[in-house]
Amino acid sequence: MDWKRIISIITITCSFYSAVKGQPLITLQEAIAAGLYKNYDILLLNNDSVAAATDLKYVYGAFLPNINASIGNLWTTSAQKQKYDTRDDVEGTGIKTDNLSAALNLNWTLFDGLKMFATKQKVEELYNLGRINLKNQVVNTTAEIISNYYLIVRQKQLLKAIEEQMSINEERVKLADRKLSVGLGTKPELLQAKVDLNAQKAAHLEQQTTMIQLRDQLNQLTGMQLPAVYEVADSIPLDIHMNIADIQDRVETSNPTILQALKNADIARISLKEAKASRWPMVSFISAYNFTRNENRNNISPFASTFSRNNGYNFGLTASIPILNNLNVKRNIQQAKLDVEYQDIAVSKQKSLVNVWVKVAFNSYQYQINALRLEEENIELAKENVMIALERFRQGVSTYLELREAQKSLQDAYDRLIAARYNTKLSETELLRLKGEIVR
Repeated sequence: MDWKRIISIITITCSFYSAVKGQPLITLQEAIAAGLYKNYDILLLNNDSVAAATDLKYVYGAFLPNINASIGNLWTTSAQKQKYDTRDDVEGTGIKTDNLSAALNLNWTLFDGLKMFATKQKVEELYNLGRINLKNQVVNTTAEIISNYYLIVRQKQLLKAIEEQMSINEERVKLADRKLSVGLGTKPELLQAKVDLNAQKAAHLEQQTTMIQLRDQLNQLTGMQLPAVYEVADSIPLDIHMNIADIQDRVETSNPTILQALKNADIARISLKEAKASRWPMVSFISAYNFTRNENRNNISPFASTFSRNNGYNFGLTASIPILNNLNVKRNIQQAKLDVEYQDIAVSKQKSLVNVWVKVAFNSYQYQINALRLEEENIELAKENVMIALERFRQGVSTYLELREAQKSLQDAYDRLIAARYNTKLSETELLRLKGEIVR
């Protein structure tokens, strides 16, 4: 049987393998969607983002007054003894008193050095930082899912390459056996062909195990949303027209880590405003309504009332003026200024790092594209070389060592080609991750 026909049969068999076995095909988009919905790291950060959104929802509470109500009732039973100079002493037991009190208090901060406005702004920026953190996790998780998904595709392509080698080795075994039976071959040729075939079968089993492990790993990234057994795509699509100028022009406004650093710098400046506000006096409006009622039973004193009630309201202004508090205000302001300087340096550092990462990733991207083109040419040469060597071996004009060497060259060419495709995809994914546009 012609070796090209054998390879065609194996390729068709592999293409329909998942359908025969009933394994669902999971696309990259489906894997990403599952990951964004149930990835554990995204869920944790989403919880933090919801907490920040809750704080933002109630941020205007800082401008509202504090109103508190209190009520209490006190029952007292006592024994009393009173002595007088002008009258007889009196004494009694079981004297009961009922005291009811209620109050409604209001405290409204009118001025605190504009600290309440800075606090409101800080809560808003913390909410925005939470959204940036969530986006950063989404970008990183998506990049990880893409890398893992296409790593499975890479192993699947390697599996097909192994199956192609197995078909060639099976043909070698048949030819060696046929030659030996007619006295044109040797026993070592047949044994070596069988050894090589068994080695390919072992590699085939190992490759299947690797794919199972990688599928489980991808399933974990998606929050265990994928089926226990599934199939992936057969190819790795590539974008070979990415432009570094376009990435560099937009990276500082879209890269999540740079946006995180910028937002932390904004928050540090707001914290400085909060610290400076402590220099100013705090002016508050206060008001209260009070009610008390006192009822005395079995009163032994003729001068004590048996019932009293008092109710009314009051209001006014209070001012708290900072004079000396162990220089804490000055210290806090200096610390806040240092934090502003630190965050500004962190912004410059992050921009520098991202720009370097972009250059490194793009250089790798260009290298992998050139390597891919070279390996695409090599694979055609290696296939043709194997075809010629197999035909020469069939006609008895070459040894099995020549055929085996041609097979080894084809296997190496497949390994390099598949690796070049995957590495090109990794470089492409890294550029999109740095750009912050891997997920729109």
